[in-house]
Amino acid sequence: MEKTLKRFEKALEQRLLPLKANAVAWLWQRLSGLTTRQLWWMARPVARLVQLLNPRERRVTRRNLGQAFPHQPREARARLVTESLAHSTATMLELGKVWLGDEDAVRDSILEVHGRNLLDEARAEGRGVIVLAPHFGNWEVLNFWLSSHFPFTAMYEPPKFERLDPIIRNGRERMGARLVPTNSRGVAALLKALKRAEAIGILPDQEPGRGSGVFADFYGRPAYTATLLPKLVARTDARVVTGVAQRLEDGHGFAIHFLAADEAVYTEDEVISARGVNASVEAAIALAPAQYQWEYKRWRKSPEELDEQPGWREKRFYPRDDSWLSLKGWRRHLKYRRRNAKRS
Repeated sequence: MEKTLKRFEKALEQRLLPLKANAVAWLWQRLSGLTTRQLWWMARPVARLVQLLNPRERRVTRRNLGQAFPHQPREARARLVTESLAHSTATMLELGKVWLGDEDAVRDSILEVHGRNLLDEARAEGRGVIVLAPHFGNWEVLNFWLSSHFPFTAMYEPPKFERLDPIIRNGRERMGARLVPTNSRGVAALLKALKRAEAIGILPDQEPGRGSGVFADFYGRPAYTATLLPKLVARTDARVVTGVAQRLEDGHGFAIHFLAADEAVYTEDEVISARGVNASVEAAIALAPAQYQWEYKRWRKSPEELDEQPGWREKRFYPRDDSWLSLKGWRRHLKYRRRNAKRS
């Protein structure tokens, strides 16, 4: 009976995938003409609704903020949880505008650019630029600006919903960005771009598969961190900067910030370099802690747990987990609720 139920769930989920993808594509298209301020006004009530349907995000966000800021007063941290989830929702609502909306409207929403000289100086010296782009603010706005001003290359992994692939790919490439696969061919393309004194983008807070990272402190706790950066720096003498698109107050627009990366990122030792990467991400988060996506399980595994599971692989972060939309996800959630009810 259990096997039959699982086969039914799998078959039903496969049938629902196109419907989900079409619904998301329709929503992005409908939202693409709204202003950033209108989207921000929508984000708060939508965030509350999402939390009712999927309490996991609030639970993980609360736990992660408690680990990152253990000495912060509980009331202040509770406000930060609410603000963080509102900003994450705003980012999702803004994707249609960034990918499908009028280019001039997206360009006009970028009201400030700070630290551009870091990129200009590096290119004037004939050096490539590695932009560490953490999941802060709206990183798609950052991609829009970078690919509008510099030859820009970034890795790309197709989404689970194939129907959304052309929308996401075309949206990221429409200002000239070049997308390469997340494999050895993609890494080779990044190296070539850096040797041409171009800019590339790397997600510094996306946990890699086992064998592609090391544990390095992030807010004082070991987090599994990719080691691609020191390999690229060692072979290209590139400059490393952290780049974010910060949402301005009340959703009036965005401010682009480029910050010099922690000097440790230039160290050949992978562990020390990874610490520098995480320190660079922390410096960016300090601009506006609520705009970081704290619902991602950055401390998913400890070094001890990973050693005990030699076949374990980290999950990808982007696109975001949508397991709550599946029957399997709902069953897991209800089982969790019943278990907690018995304990109490």
